[in-house]
Amino acid sequence: MRAHPDGQRVSGHRHRAGKRRAGLLIGAAVLLAECPSTTTTAQAQSALPPVTVEAPAQRPKPARASEQSPRRTQTAARQRNPAPAAPTLSERAAAEAAAQQAAKLGYRAMPSATTLRSGASPLDTSQAVNVVPEQVLKDQLPRNIDDALINVSGITQTNTLAGSQDAVIRRGFGDNRDGSIMRNGMPLVQGRSFNPAVESVEVLKGPASLLYGIMDPGGIVNTISKRPELYQHGSVTLLGSAFNASKTGADGLLDVTGPIGDQGLAYRFIGYGASEDYWRNFGRHREMLVAPSLAWYGQDTTVQLNYEHREFIYPFDRGTAFNPVTKAPLAVPATRRLDEPFNNTWGTSDLIQASVEHRFNQDWKLYAGYSYNTETFSANQLRITGINFTTGRETRSNDGTGSSLSNVSYGTSYISGSFWLGDMRNDVVFGGDGQYRTIYRDILIRQTTPAFNVYNPVYGLIGPGTTASSSDSAQTDKLGQWSLFAQDTLHLTERFALVGGVRYMDYDQIAGRGKPFVTNTNVSQDKVLPLGGAIFKLTDQISLCASYTQSLKPNSTIAPIGVVIDSNVAPEEGVSYETGVKFDLNKRISGTLALYDLDKKNVQTTKTNSAGIVELHTVGRARSRGVELDVTGRLTDSWALIGSYGYTDARVTASEDLTLLGKKLQNVALNTASLYLVYDFGTALPGQLRLGGGARYVGDRPGDSTNTFFLPSYVVADIFATYETRYQNTPVIYQFNVKNLFDTVYYPSAVNNLNVAIGDARRVSLSATVKF
Repeated sequence: MRAHPDGQRVSGHRHRAGKRRAGLLIGAAVLLAECPSTTTTAQAQSALPPVTVEAPAQRPKPARASEQSPRRTQTAARQRNPAPAAPTLSERAAAEAAAQQAAKLGYRAMPSATTLRSGASPLDTSQAVNVVPEQVLKDQLPRNIDDALINVSGITQTNTLAGSQDAVIRRGFGDNRDGSIMRNGMPLVQGRSFNPAVESVEVLKGPASLLYGIMDPGGIVNTISKRPELYQHGSVTLLGSAFNASKTGADGLLDVTGPIGDQGLAYRFIGYGASEDYWRNFGRHREMLVAPSLAWYGQDTTVQLNYEHREFIYPFDRGTAFNPVTKAPLAVPATRRLDEPFNNTWGTSDLIQASVEHRFNQDWKLYAGYSYNTETFSANQLRITGINFTTGRETRSNDGTGSSLSNVSYGTSYISGSFWLGDMRNDVVFGGDGQYRTIYRDILIRQTTPAFNVYNPVYGLIGPGTTASSSDSAQTDKLGQWSLFAQDTLHLTERFALVGGVRYMDYDQIAGRGKPFVTNTNVSQDKVLPLGGAIFKLTDQISLCASYTQSLKPNSTIAPIGVVIDSNVAPEEGVSYETGVKFDLNKRISGTLALYDLDKKNVQTTKTNSAGIVELHTVGRARSRGVELDVTGRLTDSWALIGSYGYTDARVTASEDLTLLGKKLQNVALNTASLYLVYDFGTALPGQLRLGGGARYVGDRPGDSTNTFFLPSYVVADIFATYETRYQNTPVIYQFNVKNLFDTVYYPSAVNNLNVAIGDARRVSLSATVKF
């Protein structure tokens, strides 16, 4: 007979839990701590072990007199000391969370099933997945996706549209709004994807079109949401920060979760607010996030529903300029902006996602998910069109964007499971997806404005532009795609497996601009994309892998280039060969060493002509070759680390434009590296003290596509300390962070020599978190 879901009724009798249940809960936590876990907390909850008792046996024959006395004695003993009640769902979830906490503190990397569309171990896959675990994010306090990804090899920043967009280069390829940023495996269009509702960040390296459709070949970045949990707990965090004595700010975060009733329903609510001064001479960042979510964890079915509403305003800052003659940055303080105080971007974003996972049996499960994401924003921008580096005279265009709207509607459904073909196991996933994405900017302002002197600036003499340009307005990019995909991992032996997959994809894209509207892209095509790979497990903890993958992305432009890009223009296509070693040693430290060769043809790039106008070019072919090493986990009971190294040789190999032939790809560093260490003092002190720190290195990078200037290499160091104690039996955590410890001036990316981003100055923060 199955127990009542609240764990109180067993075989028709109600038992008092009391101290027996507490003892059982402690025992469960100890047992779980000794069992290695490879799933996230939310995944573990979706497969909570059922609470069962034995069914009543048939009535036995009457016992002989010699047998009755011992049985009566045993029955009397059971009545005096009844068996402890089975734990409730909440108690099991609490025990699971307690068991996983030590692994999280040890930077245990536990990838989400949404990244690879299955729950397969990374050792049983042919592609590299790098994870920035939850505890790393808590320790380092990244402020955007760029900060979080400093822990992953081979990643640099590209054009962030003055700090308003995520723009991530992976293995030499990537751009803003390229569709590569995901939430729980479903695409986003909002400019900034990282916020306090994100639990961890994962990167699937290399071409990912088999699982994700239209995509650049560098890979995808998957942000994983915090999920509702089945035991009641929460926290309140207040944080104060300062770039210097006059540039201060404050954040507040509320995160509370728990069960609703006793039938597996749970909720979570995250509320966040931030207000801080910008580190340069003017500007302010304000942000608000409300993120409620619900989940139902049934015995075989899990349902998730989450919503995020975000409002924001932050500086629209193009940074500084580099002298084309001396190749050096403009000789002004790093804090000096070249625009005006009204240069801001502001708007709102909304995200709603729903998913259902149903397990038919131990081998097969179904997943279905839907996501809708939208963002509206406006921006004021004084765009720099020229600088006389001798006199300081700067020419600017008083530009702006009004009523910009982006949205993406996406749905996917797939089945994953295993079956045997003779003595060979097949791990398969097959399904389909579809999306419709729109990027629209209604009003584009273009207005002349008086010159400005960067060496003797006088701000506030002009206001935001108001003159709309009809030919530049109504910028539109619409993309629709529908696909079917399948992948099979065929285990020929216990140690050796082959991987094969295919996606059939049909897509349409329309892009252009102007009032009246002028179509510059009109594409309608289909494509079949294959994947192949092999896996050889040296041991249960080390595997060798190799893969062949392809990617596809249609060429498109909103700008008039004399012709309309249509189906006669071949799309960008990428092909990657990769091999490497993966390891997960004693469920403590894991990582990947990968070597890859990636080739991309029909590549688009931009070039700024002598008049300062950005032109679109098709460079023909580019390739990226490299080596990547990523490691995360626990070295000893006290030491944890996360580190990476990436070597990326990315350059143009074929081009009709001879000024681009042989040139390195813009914003791609040949070498990147990072290392962060944490020491946990454990129970040596009255509270729990953890100290950590590390640094990241990014080599020099071309600042433009023709390599006329290079951004210098840099090293940036960070440190942190956390101390957890109790105040009147209430857990309190104090955390101290210093980002950019040595106040290094560095340049993470560039659009051209007149638009070079500057990294944040030293930032000190102190926070207090009360748990309840």
